[in-house]
Amino acid sequence: MSLSPSTIGELDTRVQRPSYDRSRVTPGIVHFGVGGFHRAHQAMYLDALMNDGKALDWGIVGVGVLPQDSRIVDALTAQGGLYTLVLKHPDGRLEPRVIGSIVGMLLAPEDPEAVLERMTNPGTRIVSLTITEGSYLINQATGEFDGEHPSIQADLAENAVPATAFGFIIEALRRRREAGTPPFTVMSCDNLPGNGDVARKTLTAFARLKDPALADWMEADVAFPNGMVDRITPVTAAEDTQRLAEEFGVEDAWPVVCEPFTQWVLEDEFPQGRPPYEDAGVQLVDDVVPYELMKLRLLNSSHQALCYLGYLSGYRYAHEVCQDPLYVEFLLGYMRDEGRPTLPDVPGVDLDDYSRTLIERFANPEVRDTLARLCAESSDRIPKWLVPVIRDNLKAGGQVDRSALVVAAWARYAEGLDEAGEPIEIVDHRKDAVMAAAADQAEDPLAFLRDTTLFGDLADQEAFTKPYLAALKSLHDNGARATTEALVERLRT
Repeated sequence: MSLSPSTIGELDTRVQRPSYDRSRVTPGIVHFGVGGFHRAHQAMYLDALMNDGKALDWGIVGVGVLPQDSRIVDALTAQGGLYTLVLKHPDGRLEPRVIGSIVGMLLAPEDPEAVLERMTNPGTRIVSLTITEGSYLINQATGEFDGEHPSIQADLAENAVPATAFGFIIEALRRRREAGTPPFTVMSCDNLPGNGDVARKTLTAFARLKDPALADWMEADVAFPNGMVDRITPVTAAEDTQRLAEEFGVEDAWPVVCEPFTQWVLEDEFPQGRPPYEDAGVQLVDDVVPYELMKLRLLNSSHQALCYLGYLSGYRYAHEVCQDPLYVEFLLGYMRDEGRPTLPDVPGVDLDDYSRTLIERFANPEVRDTLARLCAESSDRIPKWLVPVIRDNLKAGGQVDRSALVVAAWARYAEGLDEAGEPIEIVDHRKDAVMAAAADQAEDPLAFLRDTTLFGDLADQEAFTKPYLAALKSLHDNGARATTEALVERLRT
């Protein structure tokens, strides 16, 4: 049965569905980046509130800004905004649930004015973002906004029709300011340290290039709460869509699959109001930094710690790596001896338990999170997630051996051939530079590490280059598994 508002009442009774009258839901949020994570996370929390009769004035209008976003816009529009969220339990059990919190979809290239009208409507009080880490255009070496980036130059022109999320947000805020309408809150839900602070910095820097007075107003009046988001959400495979249809009779053009675990920690800074997120399990806090550092330096960095080594060892899925005792010991050692020593106290969290839970989550065979996904866009991930761990440990005289192996494994992976001589598809917006540096390693073993945009001055710090060079040589001479075995054995004694 094709999923739609007219068929939802006829679905298999095992499929949970909205218990509220969707005709009563009005828009309150505009969201840029309606991918799998947003639909498995923020939209799910709102749907839970609506099922309790709450937040019915906080419906989501999703926006696609790229031409290729037409696929998700068309799919959700045809289904009246409905889609199926499928929890994949480790025992193989599926738990499907239809989500109804998205009440509209807009494709910005087709009708930019419709997007601006929705954003300037006084009922829109939050604009949220899952636009990926790289879209904030932060120069990794300087930490500053890259105002020269080609993707935004058209938006910076006078009287430009917006073409990017930044362009739409700034133009909508400009119009609201001129009309005397209070500004919406900008809520980043991307995997960035201080994501709200980053959004504030980059958006105000963008605005300053167009209208300095608008930038001053934004700094004074626009809220950018920080948040930590967590739920493993792999790319939906054709088999997922087929299984949903075969086992539950639901034909969904684009369902979402995810793990059962979910977490959202959010600073409570919403001058124009917000949904009662806490009633759906969101942790509202004064300071999200300890929680986001925990996630970035344990979960996200551990993903990097397993993906290159696992791929080079012949694995292709995260659960395969985390069912291997060797790599489990390596990951727990990284978390215990390198990641955790750099963390502040995390209120209410047992970090031993959190670390063990991470391994259990990664080992879920039903999620089938590909190593290729985890290896993608490493130029955005390693500098934000792992390099700060390395720097803090070097400063404190702590261990960096496992981190050095992870960076060396990325350098080996970036050569573009696995240990069987099969080509590796490198997915990275800095692919050419990364692969060129990796190719130079035969002549200069530190070539990869010399990219100051990614690593700063790590190539000049012997406390790091010594274990890094040893790890890189062993990866070439002995392979990923033997290299990991030797390191684990040495650090165990």
